[in-house]
Amino acid sequence: MPYPLDPELAAALAMMPEVDISDLAAARAAQKAELSARAAAADTSGTVVKDVREPGVALRLYRPERADGPLPLVFRVHGGGFVLGGPDVDHETNLRLCRALPAVIVSPDYRLAPEHPFPAGLDDCYAALRWAAEHASGLGCDPARVAVAGDSAGACLATAVALLARDRGGPRIAFQYLDSPALDDRLATPSARAFTDTPVWNRRNARLSWAAYLGDGVPGSPGVPATAAPARADAAALAGLPPAHITVMAFDPLRDEGIDYARALLTAGVAAELHLFPGTFHGASLVRHAAVARRMAAEELAVLRRALTC
Repeated sequence: MPYPLDPELAAALAMMPEVDISDLAAARAAQKAELSARAAAADTSGTVVKDVREPGVALRLYRPERADGPLPLVFRVHGGGFVLGGPDVDHETNLRLCRALPAVIVSPDYRLAPEHPFPAGLDDCYAALRWAAEHASGLGCDPARVAVAGDSAGACLATAVALLARDRGGPRIAFQYLDSPALDDRLATPSARAFTDTPVWNRRNARLSWAAYLGDGVPGSPGVPATAAPARADAAALAGLPPAHITVMAFDPLRDEGIDYARALLTAGVAAELHLFPGTFHGASLVRHAAVARRMAAEELAVLRRALTC
């Protein structure tokens, strides 16, 4: 069905590749080719980029070449429906944030489903966060200024990491930035039911994504833990989480679960801010020349800077 999209976004759709994870091998190959070219062309000036591989820890680290005093740390998890991607997904954005905040950015290279279902990816993310916290002084970071961030499935993993950090006594997290979060395996919200043919992400992809992450037949069943699907948490289970900023796109099957999660955090006494961008679809930020995408990028920078300023 037609959607009243932002005109700049609508014009760009013809040039955007279709995302179809029903053929996962083909989707991964296409994404790898695209991301490799983009990463090779990225401007790394003013930054030091290093891939860290240690037992149980895989991540990409971004540091400004020069810094005055300890920097905040942003633990930023890439999206991809739990089944696609790696640090190259957010490489350009992480470089920009590293320079502009400035901050140390950590991008975990977590294992993907379905080969590695829940909790493998989450375990990898938590191990990477712990590694970064343990090495904070050597990285030039202030351990009191740590944010977790992510988009889509990455936002799910970021807020699940926040749950683990609270329950396991650290590392201390000061803030959550969640962009178009995938939080609810039940796919029962009005937007999840309605948006079956929206650009980039739709109900079919969402169903395949959760089935890969949790296992066939598990999504929507009783007993799925909040660390797998944070929308499953009640208010009591969300108490004590760090403040959050949540952005949602107007024509995205994930829209309403992000809105519901913001409401649940507020009910739990957690400070939360919510921004719905009109005329947008999941992944609209990829259309970087569009005014609305530029607003999104500026907002992420401003929100993180405000949250992590001493």
